[in-house]
Amino acid sequence: MHRPLALLLLSLLVTVSAASAAENEPPAGFTALFNGRDLSGWYGLNANPEKVAAMPEEERAKKRAADLEDLRTHWHVENGELVNDGHGVYATTDRDYGDVELYVDYKMLPKGDSGIYLRGSPQIQIWDYTDPTKFKLGADKGSGGLWNNSPSAPGKDPLVLADKPLGEWNRFHIIQIGARTTVYLNDKLVVDHAIMENYWDRTRPLFRTGPIQLQTHGSEIRWRNVFVREIPSEEADRRLGRSFAPLFNGKDLTGWDGSTDNYEVVDGAIRCKPKKGGVLYTHGQYSDFIAQVEIKLPPGGNNGLAIRYPGTGDAAYSGMCELQVLDTEHPKYSKLDPRQAHGSAYGMIPAKRGYLRPTGEWNFEQVTVRGSTLKVELNGTVILEGDLSQVTNYMADHPHPGKDLKVGHFGFAGHGDAVEFRNIRIMRLY
Repeated sequence: MHRPLALLLLSLLVTVSAASAAENEPPAGFTALFNGRDLSGWYGLNANPEKVAAMPEEERAKKRAADLEDLRTHWHVENGELVNDGHGVYATTDRDYGDVELYVDYKMLPKGDSGIYLRGSPQIQIWDYTDPTKFKLGADKGSGGLWNNSPSAPGKDPLVLADKPLGEWNRFHIIQIGARTTVYLNDKLVVDHAIMENYWDRTRPLFRTGPIQLQTHGSEIRWRNVFVREIPSEEADRRLGRSFAPLFNGKDLTGWDGSTDNYEVVDGAIRCKPKKGGVLYTHGQYSDFIAQVEIKLPPGGNNGLAIRYPGTGDAAYSGMCELQVLDTEHPKYSKLDPRQAHGSAYGMIPAKRGYLRPTGEWNFEQVTVRGSTLKVELNGTVILEGDLSQVTNYMADHPHPGKDLKVGHFGFAGHGDAVEFRNIRIMRLY
């Protein structure tokens, strides 16, 4: 009698162990941020990470020690689950991340209010969708929205209510590329490729990198299966691309006019010949449009995107504008006017800096032209948004007579460097 009972208990123990092991085991290509056993790889933080990084070293060390003690007070591991009691600092990854694919499982109790910070910025919202005291804040719409975005901004509210009943496990699948955020909750799309705003400073884009944080307050919440995969740049570019009409066949310069002798096709990309230049532009002309292009800069490389170019003259002045294409951080450009940085409407509106990938890597750029307005998105982050009709101050007081053009060609304004362009697409806006 005793022996079969012992075997039965052993069998049950093995079954339980196997079930526990199945959790927190990442799928192929992913890394587990939570190991199911302890708080390794996490520390505590509830502050703007940029301001913390700017603290004197001694002050920062003291804050980190206090936050770590707070983390140990309010967070613990139980049965392979990371548990927070509804109080304290937020669990924060030791590492910073940029473009990622992320899976997170969570289970919430009534009155809960939580979220997931990306790049140290709030947040993908999680809350008790049945709590009427928070319906005025949007809780009845469900979890998964970018709640800290501006009112009515895309992504602020989830597209559908996808929460499971309280006490059941929910699963997020999150794709973050640049500031573009896509969120699935329980296999339902709740945020579709929306820009996540920088809560800490809305005049700036989302940080290029930062920690992943599990934010909690209100009531107990449990987490498991926290898996991350860093998205390489070429995959990021494919995901950022849309189904637009191609402008380049990948083989020759069919469909292009202008300085065709100064450009060549190499390995499926249009490249400006070294020490050559001029404007290479499309046969067709465009009024309002969205253009997408991948760009690779050599060290110190300089070129430009010609917007509404009339077919003659310097694209920066005779066209609506030249959007600068430049290895901005190269030492030889240390004294740039801000209106010369990569993505800037040359000489008129400066772009935000710091979002180019390392020199020699491909960058994804999307340009939206509507009337007199421009928006430039680099690797998923908006680096310029402005209205040329409002510009009255020009670099070096040089006029831009073409800035009010309503229609023109799209192209590349070479300046003697071997800058490359590929996957060139455009969509007219009517």
